[in-house]
Amino acid sequence: MMIMNALLENRKDDPIETDALFSSLKLGSLTLRNRFAVAPMTRVSATAEGVPTQRMADYYASFADGGFGLVITEGLYTDKAFSQGYLFQPGLIDPTHESGWRPIIQRVRGQGAVMIAQLMHAGALSQGNPHRGDTRGPSAVRPKGRQMAFYRGAGDYPLPSAMSFAEICEAVAGFVQAACLAQAAGFDGVEIHGANGYLLDQFLSQGVNHRDDRYGGDLEGRLRLIVEVVLAVRAAVGPSFIVGLRISQGKVNDFLYKWEGEGEAVAIFEQLGRLPIDYLHTTEFEAWRPAFDAGESLAALAKRHVSVPVLANGSLHDLDQAVGLVERKEADFISLGRGALAYPDRPRRIAAHMRLDPFDPGVLSPIADLQNADRYGRATLSC
Repeated sequence: MMIMNALLENRKDDPIETDALFSSLKLGSLTLRNRFAVAPMTRVSATAEGVPTQRMADYYASFADGGFGLVITEGLYTDKAFSQGYLFQPGLIDPTHESGWRPIIQRVRGQGAVMIAQLMHAGALSQGNPHRGDTRGPSAVRPKGRQMAFYRGAGDYPLPSAMSFAEICEAVAGFVQAACLAQAAGFDGVEIHGANGYLLDQFLSQGVNHRDDRYGGDLEGRLRLIVEVVLAVRAAVGPSFIVGLRISQGKVNDFLYKWEGEGEAVAIFEQLGRLPIDYLHTTEFEAWRPAFDAGESLAALAKRHVSVPVLANGSLHDLDQAVGLVERKEADFISLGRGALAYPDRPRRIAAHMRLDPFDPGVLSPIADLQNADRYGRATLSC
């Protein structure tokens, strides 16, 4: 009786109708069991060599067991040159990394979820790379903002050197090699990280990319590196392996950055829509807000101009907004960051109409790693 009373107390009054979030979705050659995805979240919890740990295996498996249909890894660095962004970031650059991910993938897939590796090159935002003592970007422009303390950074970002053509080719090759290792390890696909101020987004961004060669200048030039990475990865992994792309306006170091209005957004999405990708992942702080001063959200703009499913990210632990985006067909599925960290079993809780408390940022402070999350959890339980 006490258990029943506790369950009833946890149930919400007047539950939101959430059927739209629990329908299946075709993604490439696979089918997701629902519209819930775990967003990529940097947790800096690998070994110093970038190998995933047992604690990471438990972390990722908890989302699959909790009902998420898609689990996307945190950004995995792609080479031993300039791609690593953070100390203790996991990588996917050699057989040791590949073998480390295999049992994690097996656990996630064994619990009914699809698992995708996000491939990331930090570029000028690197603040912890044991392979290099300096950084590279499209141009010698110091990034705005300061390094992120909860990823063990401090002070201003270093001034990067402009990438040579050979270094650009090396970066593309790193994405390709990492994608092939992801396929060999058993991932269902890869997501190319073209968002949030990291290397591919740096090339896209005016004010950061000052190049006067084929990788700079007009929009076509600034998009060229994204296009080349996607085409090279697709050629390497074949047609049946999922390839997604993440895109954004705002950046981890320049939160308020915007493209040049809706016209440029449409031009970007039209070009991305011609690429051989299986989904497009848009991210904003609040995914349902207008992308510019008025008008449609970034996800809705993408949805109108690409033919593949659109994954929306940005404060969509707000259930009303998540349901609304999908029901209005402004996005096909949603990814959750804070919402997933607060409740790894969030889909199951939503299905049961259970109360969902707000995310407590203390789980990410002072370091956003899993060890801190465990200490925080123990402290909370002891109160």
